[in-house]
Amino acid sequence: MRFRITTLDGGQGVAIQEMDAIDEADAHRQAIARGLRVLAIQAARWKGLRRRARLSLVAFSNELVALLEAGLSLVEAIDALTEKERDESVRHLLEGLRRRLYEGQSLSVALGEFPSSFPTLYVATVRASERSGAIAEALRRFVVYQQQIDLLKKRLINASIYPAVLLAAGSLVLLFLVAYVVPRFSGIYEEIGGELPFASKMLMEWGRLLEAHGLAVLAGVLACVALAGYAVLRPGFRAAVGRLFARIPMVGHQIELYQLARLYRTVGMLLRGGLPVVTAFEMTRGLLAAAARPRLAAATRSVSEGRSLTDALAAQGLTTPVAERMLRVGERSGNMGEMMERIAAFYDDELARFVDLTTRLIEPAMMTVIGVVIGVIVVLMYFPIFELAGSIQ
Repeated sequence: MRFRITTLDGGQGVAIQEMDAIDEADAHRQAIARGLRVLAIQAARWKGLRRRARLSLVAFSNELVALLEAGLSLVEAIDALTEKERDESVRHLLEGLRRRLYEGQSLSVALGEFPSSFPTLYVATVRASERSGAIAEALRRFVVYQQQIDLLKKRLINASIYPAVLLAAGSLVLLFLVAYVVPRFSGIYEEIGGELPFASKMLMEWGRLLEAHGLAVLAGVLACVALAGYAVLRPGFRAAVGRLFARIPMVGHQIELYQLARLYRTVGMLLRGGLPVVTAFEMTRGLLAAAARPRLAAATRSVSEGRSLTDALAAQGLTTPVAERMLRVGERSGNMGEMMERIAAFYDDELARFVDLTTRLIEPAMMTVIGVVIGVIVVLMYFPIFELAGSIQ
């Protein structure tokens, strides 16, 4: 990324320079290395749009593990990954990472300076592994963790694709009938004359309205779609929708299980990496909904005060009967990290069964509703013809 830096040089006074850097901190570091005193830093404006570095953490971790297990040192492995990278934005990111390693920083510290590419959880996993020197093993655990999270997300997304396509197709068919077919029938009935049933008359009025103001209606629909897309991107709107769905008994229970599965899997991975349970809970607080975070904070305080982990979570409603029993087994065996990951897997299976059942019910229900609505429109269009045929007899 290009930065415009205002500097103070003892010999030249105030000067403005431009340089390439990963982020603002990297630009500041480069300026200091050149002996310049930085007054201000701002991103330079480009005529074109620069693409943000899209580093795949799973691919990066797998490749780094393979190189480390092949006998390369950490710096040599990062060198190899940087040299083979063809994506310019990712290459700049890896060059910044390599530069910090050459300066003597640890890998976790170097990763922490690029928060947009390496999340806090990833950095904490690496930091915990540096104490024991098992970086490859920690990265392998993170890869498994991320793949399980991605699998659950894909399962939910795939389950929603067909209903969304069905809803979109049904909406287009309805729009075609009301905006194109109905006005044609309306013209025919006007030529024939006679009194139409109330429902058919209202349908014809809607058809004429859409035909007369088609562009305005289309613009309104597109504006609503754009507004809905913008709203979905807003965290506050998503949180409000989540709270609304959480009030539905069956759905709310599954949403809570989904959050608990993420929490238990993340905490389990951090515990297996060597982090204390209190630190792990504090780092994963953001995985829960805003309403549940105070409960996790209270459980964390209870654990720090010496209360058992199982009792602290159970007192705050962050367990289920099965999870509580498994946690007690984990406390007795001293293998709490692995037990939490097993609980998360148990939750995943229950969520998968719910998603499968819901999908099997929603799809035919949507098809039935769309079919009934289309059928009603068709009947209302042809009903006057049926009446006319009956009067002729």
